[in-house]
This record gives sequence, structure tokens and C-alpha cells, in this order.
Amino acid sequence: MRGMAGAYLVVRIKGQADVPHWATTTMSLLRLDKKYRATILQAKDNTLGMLNKVKHYVSWIELDASLAKDLLDKKGRKSGYQKISPEDLKELGFNSIDELAAALAEGKANLSKLKPLKPWFALAPPKHGFKRSTKRLYGQKGVLGLNKELDSIVRRMI
Repeated sequence: MRGMAGAYLVVRIKGQADVPHWATTTMSLLRLDKKYRATILQAKDNTLGMLNKVKHYVSWIELDASLAKDLLDKKGRKSGYQKISPEDLKELGFNSIDELAAALAEGKANLSKLKPLKPWFALAPPKHGFKRSTKRLYGQKGVLGLNKELDSIVRRMI
């Protein structure tokens, strides 16, 4: 079943230690190789399956355009780890960062297909820390899994 979401923002919360190989594999397919890596995934049936499989290591939310814009603005990188310039956007066929953010949020654009952009964002740990446990799922007073409050956490991580 596919909801109304066009895309998900997925953040890896746990580090690399003591992660079973099947979870490591799934997370590398999602391009979440390190702790506090974030990526934008199009909402497909198999995406949710992969997210549910690694829900004890990552947190995700339906992406909105404003958060996508902030991420691209402040944390978007291209090869060589340089910031994204307006010329890069033109080459990709977008007039502004807002346009790209909207396309990503609606699931029309795919980060991994947009060369030379990096398919992930390197985030910092959240300012003032996590307000809930990073060892529990969202429903159990934690931050993992489908997390309604991830928006504010990610804004503190940018």
C-alpha cells in the first residue's frame, strides 16, 4: 500500500558497530553508510519494506518541500564535496533550489539520478541532543522508525 507520500527523508541514527550484515547491506543500498547520514527516497512499495527491515537503525518521515530546501541549501553537496551552485541546478534542468526541493518532495526527482550531486546529506548530531531514546522505536518513546518529530530533529542537525 502506498500512501500520499512522494518521498521519505531517512536518517541513520545508529552507528556501524554490532549491526547484522543484512541490515548493513540494506542500509548501504539506501546509501546510509554512516551515522547521521540522511537521504531522500522515492516512496515505492519496496522502499517501505526496506525501511521497516532496518527500522531499529534508522528514522524516517514524509518529506516536505521546505525541509528538502533547507537540506539542499545547507547540506547538499556535489562530487568533490563542494556546495551546489545555481549553474549545477541549471544543468540538471531546475531553475532554483526551491524547484528541485519540490520535485524531490513530490518524488518526481531522485537524488541518486541527479549527477553530480551526492545521493546523501552528512548531518551533525542534533543540537541539544535527542529528546527521546535513540534505542527505541518512535511508538515506544524513542526516535527510531517512522518518526513524526524527525522534522524538528533534522532541522537541529543541519
